[in-house]
Amino acid sequence: MKKFVYIVTDRNRTSLHVGMSADLIKTLDFYKQMPNLFFDSGQQLTRLVYFEEFKTESQALNRFKVVSRFTRPQKERIVRSCNPDWIDLTIGLDFENIIYQKKLNTQVALPLSILS
Repeated sequence: MKKFVYIVTDRNRTSLHVGMSADLIKTLDFYKQMPNLFFDSGQQLTRLVYFEEFKTESQALNRFKVVSRFTRPQKERIVRSCNPDWIDLTIGLDFENIIYQKKLNTQVALPLSILS
């Protein structure tokens, strides 16, 4: 089972929060449903700006412990290394999830000419 270490921020990049999850989409939905979970509503953590994927929980936990201890400049550096414009990566995850779900739900459709 995959595990993720991630960094989320608010729209003004005031706060950076490091977390670990097995399902990033569900976790991000939770953040959106609980706007005052960590901070006031102006600092709602809704933007996924960085994540790493791991094969085991122990690998993810070790990385989480390291990244959690980073100073703010170190966290900013790690985000900028792969996401220099601080784009919300949730959009890509949603798209990937939609495509995956469609593949699971799609049945092979035969052309009518073959059936007749």
